[in-house]
Amino acid sequence: MIFKSIGRLENKTERAFFQEQIQVYIRLVEVFCEKNGCELQAEESGSYTEELQAMGVIDHVDEVEKLKGFLGKRYPRFALAVNFVISNREKVGSLVDGLYNSKRRECQKRAREKKGYTLVDFFCGAGGLSLGFLQEGFRVQLANDIEDVCIQTYKYNHPELPSEKLVQGDIKEIVDNIGDYVSGAIDLVVGGPPCQGFSEANRQRVIDDPRNKLYKYFVRAVEKIAPKIVVMENVKGMLKVADQVVEDYGNLRIRKDGRTYFYKVAYRILNAQDFSVAQSRERLIYIAVRNDVMEEHRITPEDIFERIGENCAGNKKFLLADALADIKPLEAPRVKNTNEIDSDITGKKIDVNRYEENDNEYLKLINQGRKIPYVFNHKARYCSDVNYEIYRRLGQGDDATDEKVKDIMPYAHRNHCFKDKYYKLVADRPCRTITAHLRMDCHSHIHPFQVRAITPREAARVQSFPDDYLFWGAYLKTYMQIGNAVPVMMARGIAKEIKKYL
Repeated sequence: MIFKSIGRLENKTERAFFQEQIQVYIRLVEVFCEKNGCELQAEESGSYTEELQAMGVIDHVDEVEKLKGFLGKRYPRFALAVNFVISNREKVGSLVDGLYNSKRRECQKRAREKKGYTLVDFFCGAGGLSLGFLQEGFRVQLANDIEDVCIQTYKYNHPELPSEKLVQGDIKEIVDNIGDYVSGAIDLVVGGPPCQGFSEANRQRVIDDPRNKLYKYFVRAVEKIAPKIVVMENVKGMLKVADQVVEDYGNLRIRKDGRTYFYKVAYRILNAQDFSVAQSRERLIYIAVRNDVMEEHRITPEDIFERIGENCAGNKKFLLADALADIKPLEAPRVKNTNEIDSDITGKKIDVNRYEENDNEYLKLINQGRKIPYVFNHKARYCSDVNYEIYRRLGQGDDATDEKVKDIMPYAHRNHCFKDKYYKLVADRPCRTITAHLRMDCHSHIHPFQVRAITPREAARVQSFPDDYLFWGAYLKTYMQIGNAVPVMMARGIAKEIKKYL
């Protein structure tokens, strides 16, 4: 469920997300009114408390006073928004359904009734990998990540998954009790376990390096679940130990249902731009296929990679300009500590999409042809006076070594180290790789036309997330979530081929 009732909030994190959920609800209703030219007005409905219970904000009527005290000055605006929704149910439609526990239960019931290949996603992050597979008809049975903000983002955008199947915590605890979370046959296990021990590759096996315990438990999860196919994603740097990974999977022998299962593994470096993602992003992908699946379909992981490549051959290549088009121009905030403040000039977390009717081929692709009336997370980032001047002077493709900024470059004496710290993106090329480092400063991804860094929404578009995929949490953490994600279209391209052998 999205809401944990006011009487059951246990810690600071839960209280913070509760507040954010209330604010998102209010804001969604406000932008509805703005788009439809109506006033946010409504009389208090006789079913107001029942509505709060349907949302999950309260469990009992006597908790309303506690809600008032908790929300303080925000409560009257929230109550008005709720009563407006009650009075305009048909017009509002499904806009706020994601913030109703009752609606999410209905969604989960429909999901259970659907047929589809089953998926477990470890290190799920914000949900890009899951979303790509969901778009190809897979059903997520379990998702796990350790970051609370990633779990919140995943939860909101994946209402089909019950809360008990979306688990925040250490994968070690999940794997040791996997039977508590999944039952029955699982078709696919996916994930991107972090591996820090590359430098020791020549002296110590990856799976044995204590820094790589997450990878170790991912392999153990595969052993316990025994899926038909495994897709593991990682950074290109893991290539140096790829053969060890192949050996680790090859050593698995699983007794299940009277049979012995084992895996064959292959790996390739794939580039997101080949999947029609507006970004040059290389990732190392492993595909492991169980022996019975190989026998039945006369297929190997190498064959699957070949066919993925063949499928990509006809894909259209998109440029950064395609991802940055048809979105409101913004100015960078010039006052410190204002990233969280909404503004017509610097952007809003939730705003009306003024380009809804524009015919942008890339946006049609990532939005699956849907007209999306609102746009999320399109807020410019604070920029100091010095950085503003650097951004202004640089031309597309220029970096920190450019003569135009030599006199004001704060790192001029260390350009050999900081050459890529500042970089103005080139509009008519695929975007350079979006990384989690964007949460630190964004100097490496300066907008090609406007004097500012790219916004979280623009970064999400480059990662091929749909425009209505809302990233939760503090502003800078949205960059982290987006940068760590697998591009949705890349995941979808892999899923499209894999499902043929299930």
